[in-house]
Amino acid sequence: MHRSRLAGFIIDCKTDDLERAAQFWSAALGYELRAKHEEASPLYRCLQSEQLGLHIEVQDVKHDSRVHLDIESDDIDAEAQRLEALGARRIEKVHTWIVMEAPTGQRFCIVRPQNKNFAATANEWK
Repeated sequence: MHRSRLAGFIIDCKTDDLERAAQFWSAALGYELRAKHEEASPLYRCLQSEQLGLHIEVQDVKHDSRVHLDIESDDIDAEAQRLEALGARRIEKVHTWIVMEAPTGQRFCIVRPQNKNFAATANEWK
């Protein structure tokens, strides 16, 4: 048995100025940026969207700009297997997460739990 749920949205930006991109999305969506010194990596800028129960971040990437979603799970491999059974395919493992592709071509990631309310709101799979 494992659990999973929508973690949030990642705004992938192919940019030379992540801070400017993050400031745009912060203003556009109406969520303050987390303090820069609190970021785990210089490749990410997180929006303070915890009240939504979603993790929203702006990410510096090398591929074309797009938006992708993250699914959080307490067992990343089990969730990948569940989604493969539904028709998704694994693209690659990166650090602690797995990049997947839906049968319709959209990329998404399976990540460790990101939200404080994960245990109370996640779907349970057998």
